[in-house]
Amino acid sequence: MSATAPEAVQAPAAAPEAPKAPALGRRQVHAVAGCYFVASFAALGLPPYLTEILPDLGDHAARWAGLLYIVPTIFGGLGAPLWGRLADRFGRKRLLLRAQLGLAAAFLLAGWADSLATFTAALVLQGILGGTFAASNGYLGAALEGPALSKALTLMQGSARAALVFAPIVVGSLSPWLSPHRQYALLAVLPLAAAAMLAALPEPPRTRTVPAAKPDAAASAAQPERGSTGALRALLALEFAFVFSTVISFPYLIELIKERIPGTGSLVSGVLFALPHMCYLAGAMAVHAAFRTRPRLGIALGFACIALGSAGHGVAGSLPAFIAVRLLLGAGLTLGLVCMSVLAADCAKGRAPGGLFGSIEFFSKAGAVAAGLAAALGNGLFGPSAPLLIGTAIAVATVLATTLPALFRRLSHTRRSS
Repeated sequence: MSATAPEAVQAPAAAPEAPKAPALGRRQVHAVAGCYFVASFAALGLPPYLTEILPDLGDHAARWAGLLYIVPTIFGGLGAPLWGRLADRFGRKRLLLRAQLGLAAAFLLAGWADSLATFTAALVLQGILGGTFAASNGYLGAALEGPALSKALTLMQGSARAALVFAPIVVGSLSPWLSPHRQYALLAVLPLAAAAMLAALPEPPRTRTVPAAKPDAAASAAQPERGSTGALRALLALEFAFVFSTVISFPYLIELIKERIPGTGSLVSGVLFALPHMCYLAGAMAVHAAFRTRPRLGIALGFACIALGSAGHGVAGSLPAFIAVRLLLGAGLTLGLVCMSVLAADCAKGRAPGGLFGSIEFFSKAGAVAAGLAAALGNGLFGPSAPLLIGTAIAVATVLATTLPALFRRLSHTRRSS
């Protein structure tokens, strides 16, 4: 720099920096994850029982179960970007509380619905007014950065996996005393309790602190910005492909198990269904420590495990074989979710977190909806193994898309060096 002496003296009088985001302690991060866990119990635990709920509402054959299963997902995905932008404008804590209270209102309406139309409206409202996962991530993204944020996002995914494992078990255990339909109203107290707990947490600032670029570095700063936009687009594409290739195996897995292993009980089938999510709970933090500096390698390995695990479902014909392929799928699930959390934390630098995580949620929901439709179509045409083969194809294509460009760049660099 060629600053004159007077300029150097005046430098300390520059405008003060914007206040930094309040650092969240470990207990506060765990509180956010815990609130998401309890609030998502009804959202994740009750949809598997739609075939029992709908006959009481006039749909005796439960013909609408498949469509109603994805209604909250569709409307949640459509609303997530808007709620994210509103959080950046009006405050992340305020919009997180809104999501919890909106979820409680939708659950109350679903629990007291006396017609199929009212129940459907409640599920639509659940999607529109909910969005607690994106809102929680946006809150964390405003207060944390780098490895601390990626670790918190990994913990949030752990809350989602834990709810997915335990919520259906709890709902089933309560069913002899209270029907799953009326449990919607009972479980509405959980997001209300979560809102009360979240009210004690601090409000992150509405703008991030972005270090000012030096005058002579302004030109060079433009290229990293374009690169970060490309990184975000790559993350959104990976989010869609990952959710599609994993969720497509969910709807007809129990049917496939019963077809391949006749006489398998509901308990064993349920454990096999939950096994990949249990893998995440057991190994997520270890994977985060191992791959936080090389997330792209972890994503490539994750999609490779998903491809092998999904393909293995097509040939598994015994309980040990199913356990093996479910564990392999669990390894891919864990690697992919953890490493995409690391990439999301990198993309959050210099961006409004509400809009960022709202966009990620939109592509995640879009992948889930596309997977559900593809699974229904594939199962109807070719049987319960078809969805897994479709997931295998998408995972293989993603592995090639993420590894071949880097390989070509390395070969090109080697040729130029020689």
